[in-house]
Amino acid sequence: MEAEGEGRRRVLVVDDDEGIRGLVVALLEDEGYEVRAASDGFKALGVLDAWSCDVVLTDLSMPLMDGLALLRRVVADRPYQDCVLMTAHGGVESAVEAMKAGAADYLLKPLDIEAVLLVLERVIERRALRREVEVLRERLKAPAAGARMLGKSAPMAELKRRISQVATSRATVLIQGESGTGKELVAQMIHAQSSRSDKPFVRLHCAALSESLLESELFGHERGSFTGATSRRAGRFEEAHGGTLFLDEIGEVPLSIQVKLLRFLQQRQFERVGGNQTIEVDVRVVAATHRDLRQEVREGRFREDLYYRLNVVQLKTPPLSSRREDIPLLVRHFVARFAVENGRGALTVSGEALQALKARPWPGNVRELENAMESAVVMAEGDTIEARHLSEEGEVGLVRAGLAEEIHVPGATLADIERFAILSTLASVGGSTARTAEILDISVRKVRYKIKAYAEDKGDP
Repeated sequence: MEAEGEGRRRVLVVDDDEGIRGLVVALLEDEGYEVRAASDGFKALGVLDAWSCDVVLTDLSMPLMDGLALLRRVVADRPYQDCVLMTAHGGVESAVEAMKAGAADYLLKPLDIEAVLLVLERVIERRALRREVEVLRERLKAPAAGARMLGKSAPMAELKRRISQVATSRATVLIQGESGTGKELVAQMIHAQSSRSDKPFVRLHCAALSESLLESELFGHERGSFTGATSRRAGRFEEAHGGTLFLDEIGEVPLSIQVKLLRFLQQRQFERVGGNQTIEVDVRVVAATHRDLRQEVREGRFREDLYYRLNVVQLKTPPLSSRREDIPLLVRHFVARFAVENGRGALTVSGEALQALKARPWPGNVRELENAMESAVVMAEGDTIEARHLSEEGEVGLVRAGLAEEIHVPGATLADIERFAILSTLASVGGSTARTAEILDISVRKVRYKIKAYAEDKGDP
């Protein structure tokens, strides 16, 4: 059997009326489809034995083997083959029977070519989404083979080229870009394409920890070095030996710890908190920040010598607003992924919804888009995400709407403090409920429950 061409739209037209069959074939070929034809069900099965297609477009009433019998044979032998039935207005009951038997859709004769094209596009899009869902299911079952970054725009092509160039070196890398632009994914790709890919990739979010905890997390500690240190603990540098340490939000590191980071980058040595033993490890450091570190240096909040040690190679992640042509690809990926995670079937996105998504400013970038699509998958009632299923601004909009007003301690209740902590953190990470939960050390379910409750208290729909 011929392999199915990637990205090619193939349709088998089955109709015993030569005039209608020829007209449909000509119209579809004019629209860029690759088309083959058969005059009855038996001949159609012969074509399918030698040629793989996206859709079988068949008439219902035919001699020898009618469309319903053909449908049942195809569904039995080729469960993933999509079929669309064509029937006269009087055959609506048969069309309903065909839908129950597994038809993807049906069309009424006389045919409206616009309706034919619309139905075929919808069926083929669902077919592609089903394939992506299956691929994602397999990926969820097995360990990830390596990070990948979605996007075919010019900024993304340039970023991927630079990642491949940088990955093979030993140089320290500084990734700069707005929140939610995929800086951690860039770090993962650098590691995956390097000679260290079989060694650990260790990450640390520097903004999520207090100064004392951050020092302990980075360098480890000895037993008794501080209250609660009941045993020796290795830090992230030791965990990453031979591999890569990704320091997210490096601009938030206090000056006192910046000195120790500088020493490591210069000498590859450090001591655990409360210890005297000098430890040497082989670790490549990749750091990321949404801040302008040059400005931080000028204002005395970041050491100039550390900046130059980190900034051996600099990569910049483009904001989503500069690569809007990638939005349809990202939307399709997120919809397929969240459909799997939420136990949904394949979902499509209406043209109106896609246009609305492409028009949004996306200050939270890809992370905000990701959260918006998760919400849309959950809210969609049928198999199509419509514009009405899209939240107004995503969850970050709660903060912009004034739900995270400044609080005063003393004077605020514990509930007020909790609300401020959740919504302010949510805004700082571009709307990511997972990152919010990680920083606050609570469950993602609790974050989502609280956000919903805050919106309802405000009177939002």
